[in-house]
Amino acid sequence: MSDSGIRRVRVIDSHTGGEPTRVVVEGGPDLGRGTMAERRELFGRKFDDFRSAVVNEPRGSDVIVGALWCEPADPANTAGVIFFNNIGPLWMCGHGTIGLGVTLGYLGRIQAGRHSLETAVGIVTFDYDGGNRVSLENVPSYRIAQGVTVDVDGVGQVTGDIAWGGNWFFLVDTRNQPGMPADRPLVGTRPGRNGHPTAFGIADVERLSDLAKRIRRALRANGITGANGAEVDHVELFGPPGHPDNHSRNFVLCPGGAYDRSPCGTGTSAKLACLHADGKLSPGQMWRQESILGSVFEGTVRLDGDNLIPRVTGTAYVNAEATLLLDPNDPFQMGIRG
Repeated sequence: MSDSGIRRVRVIDSHTGGEPTRVVVEGGPDLGRGTMAERRELFGRKFDDFRSAVVNEPRGSDVIVGALWCEPADPANTAGVIFFNNIGPLWMCGHGTIGLGVTLGYLGRIQAGRHSLETAVGIVTFDYDGGNRVSLENVPSYRIAQGVTVDVDGVGQVTGDIAWGGNWFFLVDTRNQPGMPADRPLVGTRPGRNGHPTAFGIADVERLSDLAKRIRRALRANGITGANGAEVDHVELFGPPGHPDNHSRNFVLCPGGAYDRSPCGTGTSAKLACLHADGKLSPGQMWRQESILGSVFEGTVRLDGDNLIPRVTGTAYVNAEATLLLDPNDPFQMGIRG
């Protein structure tokens, strides 16, 4: 086979709490020297084929989050990054930041210590322990609406909060819905570790995905948005944890229809903002958030003037190095799109 015209893209794969990140380290498009927000816009407008080629089938899957590693606009920062998934660019990705930090350490590009990362939503700092653990300080997070009720097809009324954690979330407590008896939660419980009742597990993915998709459709149909009309494109369902050392378990539906295997970094940030707004989380107080797999992010908040800054800690593991081959003779060179 001739390799004439084949484009090579070097990637490093990792997972953070079970959620994959694919970092493009060589062979990505030239996006110039603008801000990450400007480069994100250019990436989405001119290089969507490249995005699809990296994360969509047959090389990828709906669950993979891509991270295009970029030179920072300000050389004082460690790196820049544009996150993307199976349907387009993302604004921010917490698990992806943890995965990127561990990947940069694996490549020898950073050492243990504090680093600053340019993202499409601003500067995010992270502390790297030199191994597999990263603590990121996310962008300021906040709740803009509490107790928003929507009529969900086939379900009835569902109430939740709208919050920003780097992406827009509708957060639903499955145990505590207005008008619903305490012994009949929106999502039932099942035995967790040592018989501890948990909200849901991997066996519940199909019905949780269906519920979350119905909620998201209801938000759209009713014109319920984030700030400045932004789409609330993430739905976070939460309930009791599977382990008594933790505080909550969540299920997060991402914009492309895949669910987050990790506790979701931006979703945990949005959750922390809601807890603080309710007076249930003080600065420095630890919150341990489980994913549907049982993996855990540790979260705290601090105040910077009027801004609430979430700090989310998790672990990531590099699990593959690969060179993607983009062959112009391949009819699916640029991925399979839904």
